[in-house]
Amino acid sequence: MRDKKTKELCLKGMLTALVALCTIAIRVPVPATNGYIHLGDSMILLSGVLFGWEYGLVAGGLGSALADVLGGYAHWAPFTLVIKALMGALIGKLAKYDGTEHAFVSLRNVAASVVGLLWMIVGYLLAGTVLEGSFAVSLTSVPSNGVQAVGGFIIFAVLGYALDKAKIRRFLES
Repeated sequence: MRDKKTKELCLKGMLTALVALCTIAIRVPVPATNGYIHLGDSMILLSGVLFGWEYGLVAGGLGSALADVLGGYAHWAPFTLVIKALMGALIGKLAKYDGTEHAFVSLRNVAASVVGLLWMIVGYLLAGTVLEGSFAVSLTSVPSNGVQAVGGFIIFAVLGYALDKAKIRRFLES
């Protein structure tokens, strides 16, 4: 029992670090929104689908908020913590993958990812409205968040398919 808890904690920590790293490592600035497009969402999607809602919640929320703090966007961190944690949890709750009978690439997992990414776009629209003091100003972030969502989904699909073919679950369940 103790070994399982230790393994879960270590995996959550590694996924959190992976989300933070992928959010910070490659950033495409968007001057119109004073934000950036990144690859962290693909790791949140992978965390939720491959490991479930708790891993998606922890990795998404903490990893993304940590990236905000380290990347100079600390004022966004509280909003990001909630938005990305809920995104990861939603994906993990809706998706179904076990490495055997439930395939990684399935309508259910695609739909779960789309729901999570749509929540992210809406969440940042609402958070931007609070931070900017204007819904109209916050609307300008929707296109770049949409591009970020599509890019994250594509990377998630490619990496997830490769990890599924490599039978990643086999290595994680021992």
